[in-house]
Order: sequence, then structure tokens, then C-alpha cells
Amino acid sequence: MMKHSWNSHVTVLKILLHCFLIFLVCIILFPVMWLVLNSLKTNQEMFINSLALPQKWLFANYVTAWNKGLFSYFKNSLLVSGVSLVLILFISSFLAYGLTRFQLPGSNFFFILILGGMALSEQVALVPLYKILQSFKLYNTQWAIILPYVAFRIPFTMFLLRSYFISIPKELEEAAIVDGCNSLQRFFMIIVPVSKPVLASCAIVNLNFVWNEFLFANVFLESKSIMTIPLGLMAFQGDLKSDYVVMLAGILIASVPMVCLFLCMQKQFVRGLTQGAVKG
Repeated sequence: MMKHSWNSHVTVLKILLHCFLIFLVCIILFPVMWLVLNSLKTNQEMFINSLALPQKWLFANYVTAWNKGLFSYFKNSLLVSGVSLVLILFISSFLAYGLTRFQLPGSNFFFILILGGMALSEQVALVPLYKILQSFKLYNTQWAIILPYVAFRIPFTMFLLRSYFISIPKELEEAAIVDGCNSLQRFFMIIVPVSKPVLASCAIVNLNFVWNEFLFANVFLESKSIMTIPLGLMAFQGDLKSDYVVMLAGILIASVPMVCLFLCMQKQFVRGLTQGAVKG
């Protein structure tokens, strides 16, 4: 009797849990559905009733957004994100490898110093960065946002990679030393292949930041020809008239690469973060 009662309670709890999870999914998906629905309407339909289905499904809004300049902004974001991501992973992985494998004087101090960059706010650094970029003639160039992106993402990425590198057995490298491999060869032939999960995690996290970053791009870029997607979407707002439905279509197009990337690499993302957190 008690066993039957216990099973009934467990079943009820499972049902309640599933209902709660479904409720959370609905809350998360509601803004996405709202965005999709209104991106297929006219501006008048959206303002009359934004929750209603479109009277006519205007897929032409996506074509308009693409032709209105989104293609150029998309290319700029790909270039900026690609260069930034390569530099972030390259510099951070070398820093993490050096801090975990070479017992140099003051290595702990340098680790804490680099990690302190995580406490620096982007807003606080805007004025000094503006003056530095102006003095080096980098203002209103793509390097004006690439360099700050790299600088602000190195501390977190280095911290995550260092935690993972510590967990890699040193015996693997000792065997490579016997075979005559130097430090650089050991890094590329052993550390990098073994660290693919955490590198994938770092890539997704940093790419998401760089792809969607708006503050630096808004302050350090002026020319439309080099604007990234977040800043370029603001150009869809005119002084007298704003084409909101086309802007929503542009937002959806801009979101597709990040969603696809995460769906394709979600296993590596979760594995890299959990292994680095637990073993670090």
C-alpha cells in the first residue's frame, strides 16, 4: 500500500515538473514567435495587433532587409568575428599553456593580473580606449573594435583554458619529450587535439559576444561601410519613418548563424564547460 502511494506521489511530481518545464519553454519561445510573426507583416498590421497572424505572409521583408544593407553588415560581422575569435583563442591558449606548464617567476602574479581584466567594465574603458584609438589612427576602422574585443575576452578565455589544461596528464607530454618534441610541437600535437571540447566552448561563448556586441561598435565606428550587424540594424530606423517589420526580419537573419552554430556544437560546448569547471 505504501509503495503504491509512493509511486503515485512520484508520478504526480513528474507530471508537475513536466508542466513547469513546458511553461518555461512557452515563456522562452513566445518572444521568438512574436518576432517571426511580426517580421512577416506590414507595419500597420503590427501596430494594430502584434499577436494576430499576418493577413498576408510577407517573406519579401527578409529580401528587403538583406538588400537594404544587411548583406554588407553581415560580411563585416563575419570578418570582425573571425579575426577576433582567432586572436582570442590563439593568445589565450598560449597564455594558459605557459601558465600551466612553465614554472616561471611571477607566473601567479601574471595570472591574477590577467584575470583582473574580468573586473574591468566596458563602459569605464570607453573614454581611454577612444583616446588610444584616436592617437594610433585606428578610430573608425575595423581594428578599433577587434582589438578591444580581443582584450576584453582574453581573461575569461584564458581562465577557462587554464582550468582545462591543468587536468591534462603531463605524462602525455613527457612521452613527446622523449620523442624529441619541443614545447611548440607538444602544444599543437597534444594539447590542442585533446582540448577540442573546451576550445569549442570558448569559441561559441566569444563568438556570441563579438557577433552581438553593440557598445564598442556604436562608439568607435562611423562609416556605414564597416558597420557590423547590431549597429547596422539601427540604420533601418529613419529620421521620419522606421520600417520595423524589416528590422525584425533583419534581427532574425542575424540570429540564424549563432543558433545554427550552437545547435551543431552543443555537445562540445557542454562537455568543455563541465570538464573545465570540474577538473579545474
